[in-house]
Amino acid sequence: MPTVKFVNEKVSVEAKDGEDIRTIARKNGVQLYSGPHKVVNCMGFGACCSCNIALKAGSENCSKKGFLERINKWINPLLGLKLLSNPEKDVRLACQTQVHGDVEVETNPPINWHGDKFWN
Repeated sequence: MPTVKFVNEKVSVEAKDGEDIRTIARKNGVQLYSGPHKVVNCMGFGACCSCNIALKAGSENCSKKGFLERINKWINPLLGLKLLSNPEKDVRLACQTQVHGDVEVETNPPINWHGDKFWN
């Protein structure tokens, strides 16, 4: 069984193969959403982009980016900023990322407004 480690929360849990990270987090009390998105979100359909995470390790053990993840970076400015400001991290949507092996996840990755790579 794959192990998912939530770095910020210092929580490691076992998951079923093919289970998405949003479901794993919700089952184990890990908060993916901030602000009003705790109440108002798309419930895992990949439309709101508020469940974004950064894969710290094990991105090869996750499903490939689907159509919604590829198109939402152009539609949702918040997700686009997170992708641009964290080029060394693999920023994904938890509801669209399925686990097939061991993964380390950073929830709510910050936007790096002052990083050298952001403005280049």
